[in-house]
Amino acid sequence: MTTAKHDHTRGILQALAAAALFGLSTPLAKLLVGTMPPLLLAGLLYAGSGLGLSLWMLLRRMRRQPATEAPLVRRDAPWLAGAVLFGGVLGPILLMLGLAQTPASTASLLLNLESVLTAVLAWVVFRENVDRRVLLGMLAIVAGSVLLSWQRQAGSDVPWGALAIAGACLCWAIDNNLTRPVAGGDPVQIAAIKGGAAGAITLTLALVMGYRFPPALPLLATGLLGFVGYGLSLVLFVLALRSLGTARTGAYFSTAPFVGAGLSLLLIAEHPHLTFWLAGALMALGVWLHVSERHAHEHAHEALAHNHRHYHDEHHQHAHDFPWDGKEPHTHPHVHEPLVHSHPHYPDIHHRHRHS
Repeated sequence: MTTAKHDHTRGILQALAAAALFGLSTPLAKLLVGTMPPLLLAGLLYAGSGLGLSLWMLLRRMRRQPATEAPLVRRDAPWLAGAVLFGGVLGPILLMLGLAQTPASTASLLLNLESVLTAVLAWVVFRENVDRRVLLGMLAIVAGSVLLSWQRQAGSDVPWGALAIAGACLCWAIDNNLTRPVAGGDPVQIAAIKGGAAGAITLTLALVMGYRFPPALPLLATGLLGFVGYGLSLVLFVLALRSLGTARTGAYFSTAPFVGAGLSLLLIAEHPHLTFWLAGALMALGVWLHVSERHAHEHAHEALAHNHRHYHDEHHQHAHDFPWDGKEPHTHPHVHEPLVHSHPHYPDIHHRHRHS
C-alpha cells in the first residue's frame, strides 16, 4: 500500500535524523565535560530539552495554530511515568555511576547494549514481529557500532561500573518500549515532559550534592545542545516509533555512534582508521536490510478507538461528526471497525498483531 510505504520511508528518515542529532551532540557534550561535573551536565542537557520544547509548545499556542497532533490523555500517564522513571532518572544516574568507575573504551562498548536490549524486549515481551532479514540487519548495525567503539583496552575484569552502565542501557531499553504505546500523541509534548521531568530530578540531585551552575556561556551552550541533541532528537524518535515500531527504530538509532565518531574525527582533524570504514559498511548493510524489508500477509484489525494524526487512507475510512475543512493530515478521536486484509505493513500503531 502506497501510504504505508510512504510512512515507512518517512519513519526511517526520522529515525536516522534522530540518531544524527544525538550522535552529533555526543562529541560536543564532551567538550563541555571539563566545565562542569557529569551529573550537572546531564541535568542541564535534559533541562535544555524540556525548556526548549515547552517554549515551542507555548509559541504554537500563542499563534493559535490548529492542532495536528493528538494531546496526551489520562490513560497515557502510567506509560509516560514509567518512561520518565527508567529513561530520565534511573538511566542517567546509573550511567554517571558507571562512568566514574569505568574506562571510556569499556563504557562506549557497553552503551551498544541499549539497541540490543530494546529489540529483545520488543520482540520477547511486547511481541513485536521480527523476521530473519530484520534480525540480520540489527546484528550488522550493532556489530558496526561495537567495532567503532572497540578501542585498545580489552580483557580487563568486569567492574561494578560496567554493570551500572549495562543497567543504564536496560533502563533506556525499557524507556523505549514504554514510549511506544503513547507514540500516537503529540511528540513535542511527550519529549517536553520527559526532558523537563528528567532535568528537574537530575538537577535537584546535582544541587543537593553541592554542585553549582557554570558561567552563563557554558550554561547557554549546554541548554541549546540539550534542546537539539536530546529534545529534537527525541521528537523525531517518537515519530519514527509510530511507523517502524520499537526494535526497528532502535536499530536505526544505534547508528548514532558512527555520526558522533565522524564529527570527532573532523574536530580533531585525524585520518579515519580502517575500523571506522568497516563499521560504516556494516551499519550501511544493516540499514539496507531494514530499508529493503517487505512484510506482507493477511492480517486482522480488531475494533480500536484512539486519537492521532492521520490521513484518510485505507485504515481511516470514517465520517466526521463535526465540521471539517478537508485538510490533511488532521487529528480527532476516531474508531476503527474490524477489518481483514493483506498488504505490505510494518509494526506501526495500526499493526501490532501477533504472528503465528
